[in-house]
Amino acid sequence: MSKKRILLLAAALLLAAFPAAAQRIPEGYVVVDSVVYRPVSLTDSTLAGRSIFSILPSKTKGDKAEVDIHQSAALASAMRSWVVSNGSRPIPGYRVRIFSDNKQTARGASEAAYRRFCGGHPGIAAYRSFQTPFFRVTVGDFRSRSEAVELLEQIKGEFPGAFIVKESDINFPVVDKTHAYVRDTVRVLRKVEP
Repeated sequence: MSKKRILLLAAALLLAAFPAAAQRIPEGYVVVDSVVYRPVSLTDSTLAGRSIFSILPSKTKGDKAEVDIHQSAALASAMRSWVVSNGSRPIPGYRVRIFSDNKQTARGASEAAYRRFCGGHPGIAAYRSFQTPFFRVTVGDFRSRSEAVELLEQIKGEFPGAFIVKESDINFPVVDKTHAYVRDTVRVLRKVEP
């Protein structure tokens, strides 16, 4: 992210956090609307830390419908303990390795491969790592090998040495693969050019 974008984003966050500051615009600056692109949520976080049963419709909460669940207390207790004990469980999956080298120039080459991939494939997660003596760059978060093969076929021309690796812990894949970024408008301070 460029320095200019970081400054614009910081100004937007400042204006959002302190609406009164919008009234006092510093001399030499103007408030403008700017379009920002941010990645979609990696997971549907609407249920994070909540039980699905707490959001079901209920007439006591003023809803028009009522959902009754009949289950034993032992089953409900077992389900609660399973959710608590597996909350931080790793998700095994697949990624595509686009770079792996241990030469003296490997650090710089891995950074270049990482930047080249991120620039050409926005919305696909990329990871740069060092495991003695190798610098590695892997991309994507896939639950199945067939999803990883799809990406491998797309990037094979650009990264001919790419191959699929099984990982013991991947991040949650993007919820909406067809819309990796959300477009939003924010108000930012921009310096008035003389």
